[in-house]
Amino acid sequence: MGTTADFQAAHLNDIRRTFRNYKLLGDRAIAQVADEHLHRLADPDANSIAIIVKHLGGNLRSRFADFLTTDGEKPTRNRDDEFEMTGPATREQILGWWEAGWSAVLGALDTLTPADLDKTVHIRKEPFLVVEALNRSVTHAAYHVGQIVFLAKHFAGSKWSSLSIPKNRSAEHVQGQFKSSFIPGAEPTKQS
Repeated sequence: MGTTADFQAAHLNDIRRTFRNYKLLGDRAIAQVADEHLHRLADPDANSIAIIVKHLGGNLRSRFADFLTTDGEKPTRNRDDEFEMTGPATREQILGWWEAGWSAVLGALDTLTPADLDKTVHIRKEPFLVVEALNRSVTHAAYHVGQIVFLAKHFAGSKWSSLSIPKNRSAEHVQGQFKSSFIPGAEPTKQS
């Protein structure tokens, strides 16, 4: 059995890996969406991929700027504005929100040490252990990346390239006959 320090180091490494995997999943989904679908709504009350990216980027920037020293809900953040579009944003603007959010979280994670997991941070003045705040944030990111993937797959239709093991291809995966497109550097596998 390992020490508490070993467990903390393993958990921190896993959180870093998990955030990076969700970013990659979102990167690969957004790349498969035509520009005209970035603002498309599945229904009138839904959020577009652009709005989801704007919100997630704003959340991550707020939570992870000065992560250990300031409240995760920055006074400069306007959460309600993240769900509004005054006009269509370009792909470059949308990817700018995406990259800024992920840069904030991944940069903050790279500065953390295993001992930091026992420290306390605040989100909207509510105290959380760092480990709790990280788990809360990665869950939030997973929720929204899942929405992006769902919409991207819907809009891509038959042009969609699977981001994991395609339907009816598990046996090939087990035999090593193809690499998942989710693995960095692997080529996407066309889903049947």
